[in-house]
Amino acid sequence: MTDAVFRETTADPRTQSIPLSHISLEIGHLYMEDFEAGPARLREHFARVRPWVDAVLASAGNGKGARPRVSTCFLVDDYFSRFSSPAEVVPLLLTEAERCGLTIDYLARESACDMADGVRLAEAVEHRLVESPPPGSDGSRPPVKEIGWLANGERTPGVERLEAMANDLPPSWRPPAETAAHRHSVFMDVELWDDRDGRRTWSCPFLAAVWQLARLGLLRHRGEPVLRPRPRPEGGFPRDWADLAPLTRLNPAAQPFAAYRTCSVLPSRFLPVEHAVRVILGQVEVDPGALRQVAERSAGERIALPDAVADRVTHVFCAEA
Repeated sequence: MTDAVFRETTADPRTQSIPLSHISLEIGHLYMEDFEAGPARLREHFARVRPWVDAVLASAGNGKGARPRVSTCFLVDDYFSRFSSPAEVVPLLLTEAERCGLTIDYLARESACDMADGVRLAEAVEHRLVESPPPGSDGSRPPVKEIGWLANGERTPGVERLEAMANDLPPSWRPPAETAAHRHSVFMDVELWDDRDGRRTWSCPFLAAVWQLARLGLLRHRGEPVLRPRPRPEGGFPRDWADLAPLTRLNPAAQPFAAYRTCSVLPSRFLPVEHAVRVILGQVEVDPGALRQVAERSAGERIALPDAVADRVTHVFCAEA
């Protein structure tokens, strides 16, 4: 006679783990106008990026001797504008990158940060936003879920509120204040989306925050990983962006897409966007199971990781011609 074993289903681990590289290195995030400018523009981009990629790869080893696991990725904007086709764009990208000695391991569509494989990723991250109220907040500011704006501190009060507080005295202006300011504030108020004609359009910073969370391996849907890479299509790339996988593995020998840390080598015009990304990441309640898995894996490899997710994200900004 065998003894029956009873176990609560909630006791079983539900969060599925994923393989991790040491660094996810983004070597491009270009828009329609960049591709419309032709191969020369892409060649210029990769030529400017190449020295910085070499520097990141050289520093990734950290002097420990072991070869670091590094995967490269490229993000194409098919969310704000649909242009050309994967059949024309992807071979052009690969050719120009190869001319500059670069390999693109993974290609992602920006629309995948909205929805991938039937999962609304941006909406899921929006549900995990937890605002950090600045000291002295009185609750007069509407929550982010109502207005679609997220700040890193306290906004300047409206005139009506100042007048109410002034007891018939002339209203005085008060500046905005960053919550964790170092002596002086760098205040930022980020628009996360807009709703027009019943349709929501996510902002570039919010989609970029989703993109960073995916690259850090911290997104899950019912415990399962999202934005899983699919192999390069066998018969050539499709004519329509909707027919291309949200995330495509272009290099069969590539290291894992997700990583302990990310680094993005981008044109300098992306600096304000990436500042906004840090503001967003600082107020997202990341899946605790995914966080715990990454912490356990990094400890097993003796890799020190910052507790703050935003501090796992780094950038190199290149001057533009």
